Amino acid sequence: MEPSRISLRPFKPSDADDFLAWASDDKVTRYLRWKSITSIEEASTYIQQVAIPHPWRHSICLDGRSIGYISVRPESGEDRHRAHMGYAVGSEHWGLGIVTAALKMAIPRVFEAFPFVVRLEALVEEENVGSQRVLEKVGFVKEGFLRKYGFNKGEIRDMFMYSLLRSDQIAL
Repeated sequence: MEPSRISLRPFKPSDADDFLAWASDDKVTRYLRWKSITSIEEASTYIQQVAIPHPWRHSICLDGRSIGYISVRPESGEDRHRAHMGYAVGSEHWGLGIVTAALKMAIPRVFEAFPFVVRLEALVEEENVGSQRVLEKVGFVKEGFLRKYGFNKGEIRDMFMYSLLRSDQIAL
């Protein structure tokens, strides 16, 4: 995949059709906290009420069309030095290096947008091997296994904690 075809930008209302195409796929939303989007109305509402007002949720675009997202939410108060990162991409784009390339683009922008953040964290379910590989390719460090840590889709699940510090090198 040519990196020049991949871009990041804030979501816009006109992304609803593209968003619905990948956010309606249960394979994509399996590890996300939100359920699959099932209608264009639901997609429009999600973009307007969740994606656009979010502190840092950008659309991963391929040739200008939304195919996924990267989300970063800093903690507050005394924990504002940490931010949680999440991402997803349409299943037809899995295994092509798109998310890896998009994360490498996003991380410097995130540290610039949030100068007080020194640590990005990503929680990944034990079974989500593809996401673990993406984080490791970017340079995140697997810090530990958290037993029965995250609640998702009605279950308490085991998770791995990954981190990337501002002072770390993003893998090339």
